[in-house]
Amino acid sequence: MTEGNGKSIRAGAPPKLYLDPNLQIMFGVTLMVLLGVLSVMPVLPELTVELGVPERSIGLVVSLFALPGVVLAPVAGILADRIGRKKVLVAALLIFGLFGTACGFAPDFETLLVLRLLQGVGMAPIGVLNATLIGDLYEGTERITAMGYVGTVLSIGTALLPAVGGALALLGWNYPFMLPVIAVPLALLVMFSLKNPEPHTTHAFKDYLRGALSVILTKRAIGLFSLTFLTFLLLYGPYVTYIPLLLQKKFGLSSVMVGLIVSVSSLFTGLASSQLGRLASMYRDVSILRASFFLFLTSMVLIPFVPGLWSFLVPLGIFGAAMGLGGPSRVTLLTGLAPANQRAAVMAANGMVQRFSQTVAPVLMGAILASFGMDAVFWTGAFIAICMLVVTIRAVE
Repeated sequence: MTEGNGKSIRAGAPPKLYLDPNLQIMFGVTLMVLLGVLSVMPVLPELTVELGVPERSIGLVVSLFALPGVVLAPVAGILADRIGRKKVLVAALLIFGLFGTACGFAPDFETLLVLRLLQGVGMAPIGVLNATLIGDLYEGTERITAMGYVGTVLSIGTALLPAVGGALALLGWNYPFMLPVIAVPLALLVMFSLKNPEPHTTHAFKDYLRGALSVILTKRAIGLFSLTFLTFLLLYGPYVTYIPLLLQKKFGLSSVMVGLIVSVSSLFTGLASSQLGRLASMYRDVSILRASFFLFLTSMVLIPFVPGLWSFLVPLGIFGAAMGLGGPSRVTLLTGLAPANQRAAVMAANGMVQRFSQTVAPVLMGAILASFGMDAVFWTGAFIAICMLVVTIRAVE
């Protein structure tokens, strides 16, 4: 863990890293990264009835939420490096929470999309600063251990939020959209309780940009950014947008059951990510990353052949394990690419790629669904997993 001057501190550190108050606050910020999508995921099919939305347009709820990050992630990263992490994060949480809550009062689909776009303005910096602050607070083995704990929290959130969203949907389609209200008190907690090191930037702005670009344009950074794009293309295309539709159409499940079934994969995500600290002592981060892509490939290949509901849990569990191993390993590699006063810029570039992927994924997979059918969505996912492996071997190893 690091002090405000950036030096590693060991004395006085809690015996278990997850007891560190700073990391616990970051757990809350991590949940916000999920809240904007997973809590509304089970209710997406219901919008086709409640608001008269065609199936091919459902993905816009996710795409427009992700779109601002394509433009604003770099701005958020630069501001976080230049004026401080905390100021940017607090403002982002307030925007995310207020406009997110307003989505629950949208009278029609068009208004909902506008509010989701504005909510995405707040989401852009949150996704960037979540990983940046972990990189600031911890070093070495502590960093990947912290990333593993964050991955476990992600898995718990991924397990619970679809179920919570599905349960709230019983009251009405709009109730899951109101959950971001909890970002408002979290913003106050970040403001007054988070003890994070802030970057000390003395370089001129053009020198800062030149230094950040020198990192961002390296072969390894471009490879890792490519993996981010492919990971979220897979996650927000076949998984988030179309597995709920597949479960509903193939097995006739309610929103609650869709949420419960999907959440099973998160148990495996948590199990895998909780072991990252131990795995990192035996294997390189890149080796762990590579293993995750084999798991993604296996999951996507199995889904079209699943004969029944209970056997559907197998590819979902494999997908969850892949996320638990791959996500924290990739982010750990990224946070180690740059010094603290340029780290947010690097993570912002990654965030821009991530949001672009989230924006493109539902639209792309919707076009594939309309042209070739549901199975083609998952065969495309298998091809994406193969591309991940190739990029890792060629650019990241």
